[in-house]
Amino acid sequence: MLKEIVEIICEYVEIEPEAVTEEASLRSDIGATSFDLMNIAVAIEEKYHVSLPDSKLPMIKTVGDIAALL
Repeated sequence: MLKEIVEIICEYVEIEPEAVTEEASLRSDIGATSFDLMNIAVAIEEKYHVSLPDSKLPMIKTVGDIAALL
């Protein structure tokens, strides 16, 4: 699952997949903007057929947080 999450992130942020780790901060390490994060969330919802609660989105800080939420 982590590999698929990394692939989704790399669709929206210009970064090499090898640079994306589970501990990587979405904002400071990966450089995702708020717009990128919304696009990533929508892509994850579509891929996994889930709904990410809006109340949980601010708590997602790292790639690992996304995996844990799923």
